[in-house]
Amino acid sequence: MYNWIFKRRPRRRLTRRHCLMTCIGAALVFSVLGLTACGGNTSAQTGGADTASDTVNVVASFYPMADFAQKVGGSHVKVTNLVPAGTEPHEWEPSPSDVRQIQASDVFIYNGADMEGWVDDTLESIDTSKTTVCKASDGITLRMATKGDESAGEHEHAGEHDPHVWLSPKNAKAELKNIERALIKADPGNKADYQANYKKYAEKFDELDEQYQNELSKVKGRSIVVSHEAYGYLCDEFGLTQMPITGMDAEGEPNAKTMAQIVQFIKDNNVKTIFGEDLVSQKVAKTIADETGAECVQLNPVEGLTDKQLEAGEDYLTVMQDNLDKLVKALNQE
Repeated sequence: MYNWIFKRRPRRRLTRRHCLMTCIGAALVFSVLGLTACGGNTSAQTGGADTASDTVNVVASFYPMADFAQKVGGSHVKVTNLVPAGTEPHEWEPSPSDVRQIQASDVFIYNGADMEGWVDDTLESIDTSKTTVCKASDGITLRMATKGDESAGEHEHAGEHDPHVWLSPKNAKAELKNIERALIKADPGNKADYQANYKKYAEKFDELDEQYQNELSKVKGRSIVVSHEAYGYLCDEFGLTQMPITGMDAEGEPNAKTMAQIVQFIKDNNVKTIFGEDLVSQKVAKTIADETGAECVQLNPVEGLTDKQLEAGEDYLTVMQDNLDKLVKALNQE
């Protein structure tokens, strides 16, 4: 059973840099006060491991990073997912308590590739000398991000790159490897276990990739319409084309011109399924489906799971398998 801590609080959209810096400043003040009050018991504040249990304290920036860390770390880690269950992570930013947790961690894992716009400022502003910092996307060839059309109601993606690397099983395996290296660096005494866990799940990710290759090579259609532009790596890997309703950040609504272009794409490519997702509004996807006679189905970009999904034991592998089943069904419709 996963030993995760999920923080539950209302969804927030703190996108301005000075708000983040205020949170960081507050976190540092509270950290100093905590050290003063607690005297010599400083392991939680400085990033030291839990000496009583020798558990490695891992903080992950959002769901896939937490899931991958748990898979590699197994019983040796306690994983905290900063983004609450059921929250869309693109514009989420950390509170002062979140920043303190990062500083106190043994290992901090984030995706990178411009996914977490808050990470650079946060890491520059806190002491991470006792924390192993892992950018899981290191070494992965990144796609360039498309620019959001503000006139179409889209939020401009802050970075240069498409961050959704994990939706390619090969890339997910590469992220798993980077996480294995980070855990070994932080906890070399359990190197053999981390290596064994990595090997176990790397094989599962290879099997998943093979399933995608085999199943998607046989489908009739090659075009998908999706809620936001998350599936570029998956489409590149398996020869598909995505038409996103919104841009990289899953927010906003297309204007009339963009809606017309999407509807025409659906007609030109005989698309019968519009893919929405759980963590964002389905209003536009359902409107397009109604207008074109298409079916609206949920496709999960694995950016976060709901409480219900977590309680049911779902994870990256089960969600990606479910996504494959839905893609195959949709792309074989006539």
